This record gives sequence, structure tokens and C-alpha cells, in this order.
Amino acid sequence: MAATQPRIVITGAAGLVGQNLVVELESQGYANLVAIDKHAYNLAILRELHPRITAIEADLAAPGAWQSALAGADCVVLLHAQITGKHGADFIRNNIDATGRVLQACRDQHVPYLVHVSSSVVNSRATDHYTTTKRTQEQMVAASGIAHCVLRPTLMFGWFDPKHLGWLSRFMARTPVFPIPGDGRFMRQPLYERDFCRCLADCIARRPAGRAYDIVGDTRIDYVDIIRTIKRVKGLRTRLVHIPIGFFSLLLRTYALFSRKPPFTADQLAALTAGDDFTGVDTRAVFNVTQTPFEEAAREAFCDPRYADVVLKR
Repeated sequence: MAATQPRIVITGAAGLVGQNLVVELESQGYANLVAIDKHAYNLAILRELHPRITAIEADLAAPGAWQSALAGADCVVLLHAQITGKHGADFIRNNIDATGRVLQACRDQHVPYLVHVSSSVVNSRATDHYTTTKRTQEQMVAASGIAHCVLRPTLMFGWFDPKHLGWLSRFMARTPVFPIPGDGRFMRQPLYERDFCRCLADCIARRPAGRAYDIVGDTRIDYVDIIRTIKRVKGLRTRLVHIPIGFFSLLLRTYALFSRKPPFTADQLAALTAGDDFTGVDTRAVFNVTQTPFEEAAREAFCDPRYADVVLKR
């Protein structure tokens, strides 16, 4: 790392990718990191784990002092996103409105480079609120006039995960019976967060311009085998029970009526069973990142004493 530390600003920094990215960047010697997020609880976790960073609590969809924090930034990493929720307006506010303000602040502060974390869902057949707003978000970045690259990861798992595989692993540990939709033979390509963050760090350092990279987990594995692997590495005795997909979807919709932030929704079930098969770049050739084998990554993500028990709030 050079004597003059590059200033890296991360939006949505207290979320799953942001927390893992800060761990990775600090391990690589970055010491001038600015983290912006509106989630007070998760930002407090980030501050406690990384007391040397500058952490700013702010809603990016509204103007504020956070905009001046982009002054002097060498790179902005755009991570903020609404991933789950019951109301379309939340996705528009956090994926579109907030992005518009961040891009304008980048232009106002003459930020030279932007790394945007999009999602593999932009190539999906799904049409839910998350998918459609992430497509729009990526189009906004492409039209911004700012030098940038775009990374589109598939389903990710790792430390700090309050949703997805993290939530499922904790639920499995608490219950004697774990439901599987249908036969569970839905091929997934899970991407380990630490591997993805190493790809991100490479983009921050090299600044490839005008490139979009589909980042896919190397392991092609059925959903039911993901669950079996998590059960094995955690040493659980939970019984797996298969439930018809239609009934499973009904249960999720019913649960959503009583939960403000359901951890797993009927839309996500539809995406799980959509049959998507993604093709990604060779991360070793492009980013010099050799991906961690799934079982090894699952053991580290769900059993490592450093961060496995640190859970963010949704």
C-alpha cells in the first residue's frame, strides 16, 4: 500500500457485503475507509469491529452531510440496496432514489471511479421488485458518466448474514425439523462473500473501466445439498422434511402477513425454483482469486469463532 492512503467510500457499508469488504480491505492495508449506512444497529457493529474507519449514519435517499463525505474520494463502492421487503416503494426509494443522489454526489465531488455491486438477478427471468429495481440501478450507473465497473454476484453467503443461508443455518440449529420445498433439487451457485470481496478489492486497486463482470460461485449444488452441507459442518441432528412447493409458498405468504421483514419470501421461493443457470468469469484469471470450496467456505462462514456469531439485523 502506498504511503498516501487512497480514500475509499462505501455506501451501504453496514450490510452483508460491506461488513465483509471492510474486513478484507483492512487486511490488505487500507486505512482511509468511509462507511455510510442508515442502519444504526448494524453500523454500530461495524464501528465496534473496526474503530479506525469513519462511519456515517445517513439515509442516502435524502440530502445531507453525507454528500460532502465523498469529497476527495479515490473510489466509491456502491453497495446499498433493498433486497427483501413487502412494499415496492421501499425498493424504489433505496435502489433507485438513493442511487440517483449518490451518483449526483459523485459528480459534484469529482469522484474519479465507482465500483457498483449489482446482482445476477439482472440476467434472471424473475420480475419481482428487487430484480426490476436492480436492473434500473445498474442502468443508472452505466449512464452516469463516471468511470466504473459493475460486479454481478449470485447468491452470497458468509459472515454476518442475517438472511439467506445465514438465517437458514441459525433456524436449522433451533428447530428439530427443517422444511425443504419440493424435492429441493434446485441448482444453486452460491458465492462465498470473502471470495467476492477479494474480487471487489482487486477492482478498487486496478480500476477496470466500462466492464461488467458476472461473478458466480464455482460450485454447482442443489439447494437440498446446501442445507445438508450446513447441517454437516455445524454437527446438527435436524430432520429435513420435504413440503410441496405450492403449500410452502402459501406458508410463506401467510407468515409475511404477520412479519414486517420476513426472512424468506414467496418471491424468493419463486426465484429459487426459476431454474436460472448463470455463467460467470474465471475469477482466478480476471481477479487472481481462487474460490474457496463450498464445504470449506460453509465451515468458516458458520463455525469460525471470529465472526460466525455476529449477526446483523434486517
